This record gives sequence, C-alpha cells and structure tokens, in this order.
Amino acid sequence: MNRRPTLLAAITLTAAAALTLSACGGDSDPKDKDSDKIAGADTGKEKSPSPTASEEAAAGRPKIELPSDVKLTFTPEQASDAVKSAVLKDNAEFTRALNAAIVAQNPRLPALEYYTEGEGAAASEEWVKAFKDAGWTVTGTVRFFDRQVTVNSKDSASLSYCGDESKGFSKVIKTNEIKGSKVTKDSYIAYGAQVQKNKKGVWELVKISSTRGADRCQP
Repeated sequence: MNRRPTLLAAITLTAAAALTLSACGGDSDPKDKDSDKIAGADTGKEKSPSPTASEEAAAGRPKIELPSDVKLTFTPEQASDAVKSAVLKDNAEFTRALNAAIVAQNPRLPALEYYTEGEGAAASEEWVKAFKDAGWTVTGTVRFFDRQVTVNSKDSASLSYCGDESKGFSKVIKTNEIKGSKVTKDSYIAYGAQVQKNKKGVWELVKISSTRGADRCQP
C-alpha cells in the first residue's frame, strides 16, 4: 500500500519542518513517519465579510486553477474575527497553490511563491520537486477541517488543522496508476503552520509541520 508520502525527512525542523501532501491516500515511507508539535489556537464559528474584489486586486493575488479531479474543501472557511478569516483564507489559497504546483510539476509556480516565504517557501518547493522527480501528481478529494487560528501579533499568527486524505491519492503521471486506496489511520494528518503578513497584507506561510495518523484528527 502506497500512501502519498509526507514531506518531513528531507527538511529539518529549523529549515521548514514537515509539509504533508494535500491529497493522497496510502502509506508513507517509514522515514516519513516523524512528527512535530502542532501550533494550535481558537477560531470563531460566525462568518465575517470576505475581502472585496478591489482589495484582492490591490494585493495582486494570483488566480489558482485546479483540474476537475482535484478537489479541496476547508472547514471553517471563515471566522468571526476579520484577521482570523484572512489567515484562514490565505492558508486555503496556499494549499490550493501547492496542489496546483504539483499538478503543473513546477516547484517555482508563481502562485506558490506568492503565498510562501523563507523556510515555508523552501519546504514547499522541495515537496513539489519530490513529486516531479517521482513522476507523480495528485487526484481525488481532500478535506481540511478543525481549522483554528491564533493571532500572535498584528503580522504574525499560527494555525492548527486536520487533513482527511481518505479520498485523495497520488497518481503516476505516465500510467495513471493510483497509489494507495485503503483508508487507514494514516489517512488523517494534523498540521501546524506559522504565517506572517507581508506588506501587501498577504499571510504568507513561513513554517509548517505535519503528523500523519494523529489521534486528534481521527474520525
């Protein structure tokens, strides 16, 4: 059984921590079973207004498109607090950009670079490169849930959230072979991320960690 591997072994905690692929079922390599502490926080349940079209344009946000066979869902999408909502939105956009980069087989996809910085950018680029080198892409549906935000300062925040990859898989590009389909404890991943707001108001990923098979994310 081949679950989509986690991006953990190749990058040290101080260099980028762990970045688990956002859409794939199966078992990861034993060396990728390591885990890190996840930064957690609170989030509201009520929705707040989304940024206006003019605000989006002012930040120059890229348009991210995914193929019809790759679907990502995020719960909650917004929080009662406007800052937390902005963090959740940009975290979702980062995740979409990561998947788009994998599909495009482009570790330097502009959309991915837009939502990452420093160690987060290095981790993301290396993870996409790992897919490219293996000749793999992603397919299926991945659900991200229990998304919680802690605002540390006016330009710094942390997130914790879970990923359900029970319906998401890796796929060999040349043969269309699906890698791993059996649902196990490792189909569920806990994430922790640190983000910083840049001059454009974008909450960029600067660090991320993941724990595959985490108890807190089990159904």
